[in-house]
Amino acid sequence: MSDSLVTAGTAAGPVAELALTGDVTRPARLTVSELFSWPQHRAQVSFDCATSGIQQHRFTGPYLHDVLVSAGPAFDPARRKDRLRFLIAVRGADGHRALLSWAEIDPDFGRAPVLLAVTIDGTSLDRAGPQLVLPQDRCGARYISGIEAIRVDGGYTVWT
Repeated sequence: MSDSLVTAGTAAGPVAELALTGDVTRPARLTVSELFSWPQHRAQVSFDCATSGIQQHRFTGPYLHDVLVSAGPAFDPARRKDRLRFLIAVRGADGHRALLSWAEIDPDFGRAPVLLAVTIDGTSLDRAGPQLVLPQDRCGARYISGIEAIRVDGGYTVWT
């Protein structure tokens, strides 16, 4: 990302940051400019928003899977298919939340091309924060704006 865009983001206000926590070996705090360092993917989407009707946007950003893998999810190699028990909780600055399963985004299973968008319609999300984009969703309810936290959780107990 160019220095001028980073400077512009800080001059107009604080740059948003998301906390990546949970059952990972490398928790992190990430900004949009840092997310530009991952390979960028594009998604042209159309989804139904309960308050605004049909929305159509172009997003770019890294795959959620790539970012989470870099944090080192604490999968137990001794447990068969251990990654399938992991959940991903996403929270936006406005309080909206979404929950995904690891299997949804894993290339060996659902392979959903979920993005942590860093741009919308060509505009950087530096100050607003990244947006969760699920191109496969018809409804926009899981499109979380201004992500402030992502938690990877593999610690819930098995049902009895």
